[in-house]
Amino acid sequence: MKQMIIHGGKPLQGDVWIGGAKNSTVALIPASILSRTPVTLEGVPRIADVDNLMDLLNEMDVESDFHETTLRINPEHIKMSPLPTGKIKSLRASYYFMGALLGRFGKAIVGFPGGDDIGPRPIDQHIKGFEALGACVKNKNDQIIITAPEDGLHGATIHLKMPSVGATMNIIMASVTAKGQTIIDDAAKEPEIIDLATFLNNMGATIRGAGTDSIRIEGVKELRAQAPHTIIPDRIEAGTYISLAACIGNGIRIHNIIEEHLDSYLAKVEEMGVVIDADEDSLYVYPAGALKMIQIKTAAYPGFATDLQQPITPLLLTAKKGEGVIIDQIYPKRTGHIAQLRKMGANIKVEDNIILVHPTKQLHGAVVSAGEIRAGACLMIAGLMVKGKTVINNADNILRGYDRVQEKLRQLGADVKIQDAPDNKDEEEKV
Repeated sequence: MKQMIIHGGKPLQGDVWIGGAKNSTVALIPASILSRTPVTLEGVPRIADVDNLMDLLNEMDVESDFHETTLRINPEHIKMSPLPTGKIKSLRASYYFMGALLGRFGKAIVGFPGGDDIGPRPIDQHIKGFEALGACVKNKNDQIIITAPEDGLHGATIHLKMPSVGATMNIIMASVTAKGQTIIDDAAKEPEIIDLATFLNNMGATIRGAGTDSIRIEGVKELRAQAPHTIIPDRIEAGTYISLAACIGNGIRIHNIIEEHLDSYLAKVEEMGVVIDADEDSLYVYPAGALKMIQIKTAAYPGFATDLQQPITPLLLTAKKGEGVIIDQIYPKRTGHIAQLRKMGANIKVEDNIILVHPTKQLHGAVVSAGEIRAGACLMIAGLMVKGKTVINNADNILRGYDRVQEKLRQLGADVKIQDAPDNKDEEEKV
């Protein structure tokens, strides 16, 4: 287990560069095995989830090499292999191998996925999509076994009961080599969907409508990578640094931004009173003055992203008066960070899955735990605000989702260190 040690209370300033989108990367790496030729991904974030996915590729004899921000994947000698539950349990996005393996081999054997504990995230829509394409799906010994019919997968019209990003991506990967046309209605519209479709189209797929609620896929015989694919910037990382800049910044410019991907988030931040100047591909966040409380409801894209409700929470704590309200309509149980913030003195509570935020004059250091990626980001920002020392246990979760986070924070002037946690809990540092 890793710990993040923060000595906060120091205004941060300077420039920070956003990495490639985690939520694209964790789908593009599995999708790479659909290619018959080597794949090059550029702008890849240095996060633990990439390392875990590379380990899964190795289980299938797929060679990969990650240098700086370039990941090269060679699936030419891939073998059909059941993926072990151990690695699968380490990240939720491992379920993308279901669609990728099904599209490549007509069969997938994958352990039930793990990942963040943010409430129920069923994969029934993924399974519904595979079955509509003609696959047989069975559950045996805590593994999902998916098998295409003898004559292969065939196109179908699939109506999602909600716009699931994971199901949309998995169905796309399974259907790109299916016979005939597949239509996904009520599809997710996130930018990461467009990124995946662009990647696959550049390898010879025929996907239209990505970014709308109706996606059409014409099956092709095979895919072959040609030029490198550059991953879009991470809008969630960008939103996290915007919140950080507003909370404790003394003028921070955030580079490698696609502003329209952040429209809903920026609207709420600016509603609070944060002043932001936008350039072609960067944002400058001014030191915040008196801020006001707001109400937030998460929603499917282009609404306010569920992954940003936690990073914005410390900013609400700095408001001068009123009551802030956060309602996560995507994952209502995503409230584990609230108890941790209360340890730091935050005037915040949860009632019926609704987060109620009140102005907090001063947080204090504490030993807290990052239950998942975005909760960790929330606590990291709070720790940077505190005049004193904060210890974040389970900081591995932060490393799963934030590119070179220690390096970037130090460049802004933060006193932060990531280290192995003591083996004996009695020896853990006290604040």
